[in-house]
This record gives sequence, C-alpha cells and structure tokens, in this order.
Amino acid sequence: MIVAKSEVCIIPTSEQKTQCYMLCCQFTKLYLPIQVVRMDERTGNIFFLAGEENIIEIYPNGKWRYIE
Repeated sequence: MIVAKSEVCIIPTSEQKTQCYMLCCQFTKLYLPIQVVRMDERTGNIFFLAGEENIIEIYPNGKWRYIE
C-alpha cells in the first residue's frame, strides 16, 4: 500500500490577501498581466509577478517590496 505524503496548506493572512488584491488592481490598470501568484511554503510570503519584470514579495504583515 502506498501512502501519500500529507501536504500542509499554508493560508495567506488577511493582510496579504488585501495587499495582493490592491496590487492586482494597480497593475491591471497599467494593462500589465498578472503572470504568477504563488505562496512560498517555507517563508509564508506571497510571490507576485506582474508583466515580465515586476517581481513583488508580500510579507504576512501585508507589507511588500520589489525584488530586483
């Protein structure tokens, strides 16, 4: 019998959800597509890629920064 490894699902904080939504609104107003939104299971941060070069990291407290 093969037992599947249980996956731990990390849920974003309400601050992250709000900030992610606001950033999506800002970037789509500039007609930039949202390419990737992904949660980093190790850190709990959200990785956000808009267009081809706008890489953003959203921390659990809702603060964010550009990644160069």
